[in-house]
Amino acid sequence: MIQVGVTGGIGSGKSMVCEIFRLLGVPTYDADSRAKYLMENDVDLIASIKAAFSFEAYLDTGKINRAFLAQSVFGSTENTQKINSIVHPVVAIDYSTWVLEQNFPYVIKEAALLIESGSYKQLDKLIVVTSPVDLRKKRIKSRDPFRDEVEIKAIIEKQLSDKEREEKADFILKNDESELLIPQVLELDKHFRVI
Repeated sequence: MIQVGVTGGIGSGKSMVCEIFRLLGVPTYDADSRAKYLMENDVDLIASIKAAFSFEAYLDTGKINRAFLAQSVFGSTENTQKINSIVHPVVAIDYSTWVLEQNFPYVIKEAALLIESGSYKQLDKLIVVTSPVDLRKKRIKSRDPFRDEVEIKAIIEKQLSDKEREEKADFILKNDESELLIPQVLELDKHFRVI
C-alpha cells in the first residue's frame, strides 16, 4: 500500500484536496484532527501536556484550553517545539495503527507539519498544495473569523514557504484559482491506483 502525504501552508487548500480524495473513496487520515482528538482523549498525552504547560492547558470540561495553549505556543519557538515533541509521537503511533486497518491501493495522510516534523520521510510520496499568500489570508479570514491579521501573519511566517515545501514534493497541486483543483486530484488518483 502506498502512503501519500498531503501538506501545504494554512489556507492553501490541503483539506479541500483531501476531501476530493475522500469522495473518491481513498482512506484519508487527518493528522491535525486526530491530534486534537488524542489531546482530549489519550490519558497519557493529557498528563504529558499538563506536566509541560500546567493544568490550565485544559478546561474543567476536559476540553483543551485552546486560548491558553495558543497564547503559550504561538509566542514561543521553544514551546512550539515542546508541544510538537509531546503530540507528534502519539499521532505517529495512531497513524501507523490506522494504516494497518486500511485495504486500498493507497492512503492519504494530511498534515500541516509533515515536512517540519520529518514524518514525510516515512511516506512514499508527498503532495504539496500551494497558493499565493494573499489568497491564503483571504481564505483564513473567511474560515476563521476569530483570527486577526496579526495572528494570521504570525502563523504563516512560522510555517515553511511554498518554495521550501516544493523542494521536498513529489507532486505539486496549484490552488491559485487559475487552474481547477479537481482534475489535478483525479490525475493523481489515477496515478496512485496503478503504481
